[in-house]
Amino acid sequence: MLSDLLYRLRALFRGKQMDTEVDDELRYHLEREAEKYRRAGFHSNEAVRRARVALGGHEQIKQQSRDSRGTKFFEEILQDLRYAMRSFARTPGFTALIVLSLAIGIGANTAIFSVTSTLLLKPLPYPAPDRIAILWLRSPGIGIPQDWPSPGQYHDIATQNHVFQDTALAIGGNFTLTERTKAMKVDGIQAMSSLLPMLGAKPMLGRIFLPEEDQPGKPATVVLTYGFWQREFAGDPSIVGRAITLDGEPHTVVGVLSSGFRLNHEALPTISGIEKPEFFMPLDDDGKNPSNYGSENYNILARVKPGVTMQQAQSDIDVIAGRLRQEKHRDRSFTISVVPLIEQVVGNVRAAVLILFGAVALVLLIACTNVANLLLSRAAVRQREIAIRAALGAGRVRMVRQLLTESILLSLMGGVAGLAISALSIFIARKMHPGNIPRLEELGMDFRVLGFTLVISLLTGVLFGLVPALRASRVDLTANLKAGGKGSLSGGLSIRHDKVRGTLVIAELAISLPLLVGAGLLVRSFVRLANVPPGFNPQHVVSMNVGAYGPKFKDPITRVQFYQQLAKRVSRLPGVTATGAVSALPLTSTVGWGGMHIEGYVPPANEPELQVDQRSSTPPYFSTMQIPLIRGRMFAETDTDKMPPVAIIDQKMADRFWTHGDAIGKRIRRSEDSLWITVVGVVGVVKEYGLDTDSRMVVYYPHAQVRNGSLYVVARTTSDPGATTAAIIHLVNAIDPDVPVYDVVTMEQRVQDSMARQRFAMTMLSGFAGFAMILAVIGIYGVMSFLVTQGTGDIAIRMALGARRASILSLVFQQGMRLALAGAVVGLVGAFGLTRMMSSLLFDVTPTDPFTFLSVLSLLLVVALSACLFPAGRAMRIDPMVALRAE
Repeated sequence: MLSDLLYRLRALFRGKQMDTEVDDELRYHLEREAEKYRRAGFHSNEAVRRARVALGGHEQIKQQSRDSRGTKFFEEILQDLRYAMRSFARTPGFTALIVLSLAIGIGANTAIFSVTSTLLLKPLPYPAPDRIAILWLRSPGIGIPQDWPSPGQYHDIATQNHVFQDTALAIGGNFTLTERTKAMKVDGIQAMSSLLPMLGAKPMLGRIFLPEEDQPGKPATVVLTYGFWQREFAGDPSIVGRAITLDGEPHTVVGVLSSGFRLNHEALPTISGIEKPEFFMPLDDDGKNPSNYGSENYNILARVKPGVTMQQAQSDIDVIAGRLRQEKHRDRSFTISVVPLIEQVVGNVRAAVLILFGAVALVLLIACTNVANLLLSRAAVRQREIAIRAALGAGRVRMVRQLLTESILLSLMGGVAGLAISALSIFIARKMHPGNIPRLEELGMDFRVLGFTLVISLLTGVLFGLVPALRASRVDLTANLKAGGKGSLSGGLSIRHDKVRGTLVIAELAISLPLLVGAGLLVRSFVRLANVPPGFNPQHVVSMNVGAYGPKFKDPITRVQFYQQLAKRVSRLPGVTATGAVSALPLTSTVGWGGMHIEGYVPPANEPELQVDQRSSTPPYFSTMQIPLIRGRMFAETDTDKMPPVAIIDQKMADRFWTHGDAIGKRIRRSEDSLWITVVGVVGVVKEYGLDTDSRMVVYYPHAQVRNGSLYVVARTTSDPGATTAAIIHLVNAIDPDVPVYDVVTMEQRVQDSMARQRFAMTMLSGFAGFAMILAVIGIYGVMSFLVTQGTGDIAIRMALGARRASILSLVFQQGMRLALAGAVVGLVGAFGLTRMMSSLLFDVTPTDPFTFLSVLSLLLVVALSACLFPAGRAMRIDPMVALRAE
């Protein structure tokens, strides 16, 4: 079998050499046979003639030899490929148009498939990732759809569950690294020793944490990630055993993780909002305290036992949640959710990705339809060529195979170009940083993506090539050879004479319309979203997190004095008109909420505990952000810890509890045993979590009275924002070089970033819809041009009989508009069905928005009309005498 295979391969790729060997063999036998006749007395020429007759035809023997090799089919394929390449070289413009159309369609599909494959098909980079879950607290009845658990809740879950093989507790945070003259903010995770083994982390140097390090009183240790070790310590292998200073405390480096380990906010969304950790440390004493139920700032990861489903795990945890609800007096809606880690990572992106995948599939279908139309037009031009080949004996199957080979080769060329477009698309997606594509760093070209591209290229070639090939191979020899490939008087100027092309154009338009409507809905939704007032003026405001935490700032008075000193210096910078600070800045990942009691308000028995967002700020914060004061007053510099506690609430809270009265002078407190706080002002509602998200009620406290952790510093400036930012960072370093500055972004950029998901979806779908529209226009233009060309004789007769040029113009437009209207009717039906799937992507716009549908329909008809202009103008310029003579 192997020798036979080698023989066939040699015959396929060394056919000419084997033909030469056959020629040599035939010459040898011919000479032997001729010599025999010479010896019999015949003249030399007669001897050769008789030898040829005796041996048989030279070419017939060679052909028999070729047939015996078993490679005839493959040789014909190679012939078809060579012929196809010569054909493409004769029409480079036509070939480039088809390859470009297919490249965009295939490239878009490959790019979106890469996203789909990474998100939905590729497993997470952890051992048995389908058995890992993350646990969340939920209290929807009091407006908390998702909250972080506490060490106490973790202890109850770890000791009372019957479904988990491993559990781990972790908390993310920002730390100050003071290894150099300038302090640096770094992100880290404090975790139990079970976290890293659960996620499959292996040390490249040293070790990971030991179980005994979960006990209180152990020495401070740290494990570095590979990237952090390379970047900050130059990959020094002697780092293990050395101490580094984090938040003013020495920590001994015990290990460095391998380069392949990945963990970021998508898999472990910490309350501090860190993107990805640079190092890991054991939990502090608060995290190790099983009685600590108050610090709901932690993450819980768990691995279910083999054979246990997530549904079974949820049922088991529901029992523990019910016990906690009773023992800890939680609200009635309190639950603990078991969320598979893959669902945590993918989140609500699945619907958007599937919609985009459907959109690019439609784009590819349009591209195939358009290319099929182009090939039909090309086949009409090649009718004489095909007729000659048929007359010379080529069978219909052979001609169909030849034409399909051309189609598949075009498709493969489009696939290769599509891979380049796909790679470029992924690069652009990363640059756009849409914020809604998880695992973005893992996107790329793997064997699954390459295989998809190959398969889709082959299927595409068959899809758009089969109908033109079958139609072209059905030839009338007599008619085509007599006509010489020219149109005839019977062509007519009606699409009814060419239903295949008309159907393809209608299909293009019908497929384009849902894409255009979807893009229109997203554009309209984005415009509505962009016009939502954020509750503050983001223009000319710089912002940054200034981390005054660590041992140096354990005394709250020291922290307050630091921010006061910084504010004085910032206010004197050139161009700065106002400066302030707040504990949780709008449109950032910082959060902070808690319970609230209102004097005189007795909640109904079935109403859960009131929860509100809580912020601390410096007095100028509201004027700096231009958050409007509705009633009362702003904070004053005299609102210190020596004065009675005061608060400012937002309009939403005032409307909720003091609808018919004034909130000024009313009292609130955070718990039943805390001091009463007097409301001194009401400010406007601020979009804290996104322009498309309703904010909770907010209570602001003077920072000098609550004196909590680090603050976001904001400054309104008339100067260059970059220069102002650099100046503020310089001031922070001058006051205390150990205080890190991070998350430096203008408020305008934060507003733009909050719309990144919507902008990305709008841009992508609009791009696909625009390409679909271009292809549809090309389709209409191509068909109408073909009708005018084929119907030249018909137009000439009409004009010779007295038809005015205006009537010819009207006739061409009628044919084009018939196609457009038919496509629009079919497309509208599809659009009404498909756009309902987009509800989760829309803001303040219904999936059946009449304005969008009418606008898109009008645009489609206008564009279709425009596509008929050039063919109609050419029809009007036909000279009847010249056209009739040509016929």
